[in-house]
Amino acid sequence: MSTIIAGHFQLQDQAALAVDALARAGYPADRISSFFVNPAGQHDTFAVGGDRDKSPGAEDTDKGVAAGAGAGAAAGAAVGAASTPVTGPLGAVLGGLVGGHVGALVGTLASTDDDAGRQRRASGMLVAVEVDDDHQERRAIDVLRQVRAEQIERGDGHISGGDWRDFDPLAAPHLVGY
Repeated sequence: MSTIIAGHFQLQDQAALAVDALARAGYPADRISSFFVNPAGQHDTFAVGGDRDKSPGAEDTDKGVAAGAGAGAAAGAAVGAASTPVTGPLGAVLGGLVGGHVGALVGTLASTDDDAGRQRRASGMLVAVEVDDDHQERRAIDVLRQVRAEQIERGDGHISGGDWRDFDPLAAPHLVGY
């Protein structure tokens, strides 16, 4: 894989200027790619749409429900048992049922999110160029800074015929410091 340097822009006109600037700097047109990055969740990676086959954290939902229901049922049964003189023998049973349902809801909401804290690529125009060495990489970064890219990132892949075919919109961007 080669190194790709990419700049993020909000407007298509800005992206066109960046493509022109990279071409003037000597980068071949077939190794420059310009395209729109959809917002997160809208990349149609799957036939039914979306970016993933199931929501992040969904595999942990069953564990959260079970833990919450167990803890809630135990707490509800204890409260119900303590109120037996007032509610009779059904107090512990009803307390356990209500506690189990509330605990299952809380357990579902508390399930972990695998994407928490993960940096995401902003939507907008991305102009990318494949570089061969450190000198070309530094020059591409300078050109993208001069045309005021909002962010500049470094990635891996190949650009062929002006198309970054192995671009992964879900991969966290590796930003280049300004």
